[in-house]
Amino acid sequence: MFPEKPTARADLKPGTLYAIAGERGWIYYGQTTSEKSVGFFQRRDREPVDADSVLAAPVMSIITISYPSITRALRAGRWKKLGRYPVANGLVEPHPSVRWSAGTLAVSVWIGNGPAWETRVDDPAIQEMELMAVWDAEQHLPARLTADFGEEEAEWHVGGPIRRERRIKEERAARWPDQPWNQLPPDWVSTNVS
Repeated sequence: MFPEKPTARADLKPGTLYAIAGERGWIYYGQTTSEKSVGFFQRRDREPVDADSVLAAPVMSIITISYPSITRALRAGRWKKLGRYPVANGLVEPHPSVRWSAGTLAVSVWIGNGPAWETRVDDPAIQEMELMAVWDAEQHLPARLTADFGEEEAEWHVGGPIRRERRIKEERAARWPDQPWNQLPPDWVSTNVS
């Protein structure tokens, strides 16, 4: 989608703005935060636009991307560095993320570098918070951006926010009910209820 740059390197300094080649020919935009995550904007285009137009859009999601995968994506022409700009308003404050241990309904909400509080995975207050995970810029992110943008149907297994992660667990339990690791706990609260 963009010119290949064989010597490019990822830049996670706060304010670095990237254009990202998504699925179906869409270009998405992301800006690095002070926490070295990438905030993606609720905007996509067929051709790159100016930074002011991008930075005026609302924030869609904030995702941790593997640093080496950003370098690979830049070198392959899947990402393009647009420059460094003041960090967008929606990306200045640290955003909460959720640590969900396997086999439990208990989660801890983290803000910054440590846990802030404990709750259950079905707590309505955390449904749009990001599950702690590291995404690959080339292999995972295009499908994730399609799911986050929400205009086309996304693959059922693309996670991110807690509500979507819960739906994935429900879908796995429905598709493979005989597999013990896919069974839901007895006190599971359906996403259709919460």
